[in-house]
Amino acid sequence: MKYLSEYRDGRIARGLADSIKQVATRRWVLMEVCGGQTHTIVKQGIDELLAGAVEMIHGPGCPVCVTPLEQIDRGLAIASRPEVIFTSFGDMLRVPGSEMDLFQVRSRGGDVRVVYSPLDALELARRNPDKEVVFFAVGFETTAPANAMAVWRARELGIENFSVLVSHVTVPPAMVALLESPDNRVQGFLAAGHVCTVMGWTEYEPLARKYEVPIVVTGFEPVDILEGILMAVKQLEEGRHEVENQYVRSVKRDGNRPAQEVVSKVFDVVDRQWRGLGNIPSSGLGLREEFAAYDAEQKFGVHTITAEESEECHAGEVLRGILKPNQCPAFGTKCIPENPLGAPMVSSEGACAAYYNYGRFRTPSESGA
Repeated sequence: MKYLSEYRDGRIARGLADSIKQVATRRWVLMEVCGGQTHTIVKQGIDELLAGAVEMIHGPGCPVCVTPLEQIDRGLAIASRPEVIFTSFGDMLRVPGSEMDLFQVRSRGGDVRVVYSPLDALELARRNPDKEVVFFAVGFETTAPANAMAVWRARELGIENFSVLVSHVTVPPAMVALLESPDNRVQGFLAAGHVCTVMGWTEYEPLARKYEVPIVVTGFEPVDILEGILMAVKQLEEGRHEVENQYVRSVKRDGNRPAQEVVSKVFDVVDRQWRGLGNIPSSGLGLREEFAAYDAEQKFGVHTITAEESEECHAGEVLRGILKPNQCPAFGTKCIPENPLGAPMVSSEGACAAYYNYGRFRTPSESGA
């Protein structure tokens, strides 16, 4: 891919790592709020490379992982109905609910399908008028435009057998919740480049000022992340707290206005429950009243389903950056990809999956982090 190899160049990466160590006069604590960045950091050993200068803690940057158990159970209840074709991105199929996951629903006869776009689910509804097609709309601001467009098109085309189970969350309110938590250790953030490609970074500017934390919009390759860390460390060393953009090849300050417009036409800002963080005011997106006919929770009457999180699973502490995955007592023993206790072990963006897949079974004290 054009302009990709440069961002994986080992010589450039080593130079940036050396610069970070030279600039840092103390050990700073940074949090990345993106599961893709987490996987790059762990796979490439960036956190271990910088252990003396920077501690990287992993935030709630995996949308599948922050989807609460009760919403998973609602999806499972809908998917189990004989008249439903339940569609989702592949990550969701192995996420455990209270009693089963979507793979098990499918093995018991449920029509559960992986799609690559919500518009694919809409096309399924058009081709199967005798079925109710439901799309599990999970994600941050990144996936909201496509999901909004699917609902908009359903109404435009008069397709009534399509609906979405919405579990959209937005990043800035979660950052506020972390910063205001009594156990907060975060001194600076790496912000997710794909979220900012849609939303820009204006929402981060008041957070940087109010909480006096640098926020650096960062890409996903090793050189991106190391450059983002260097920019954040320089701010911390100089006593600055601003929003800076490392991901200049993709992100503009105001983001993608057409994408923002379609989101605002279909969704309202709502309070949203997060796994591990609880209820965060104004942190989610829900369908506007005029699109209520496409709300799967209401259509199938599952909005009353509640669930209690497993006491064995410490996903909440991992998502808040309190624990590293390998500090969880169940990690690698009771909780493995074939038998996960929580979503972070099976999502492709989950921190627990990253630690397991790349052999991080040592604790930070054992590895020198």
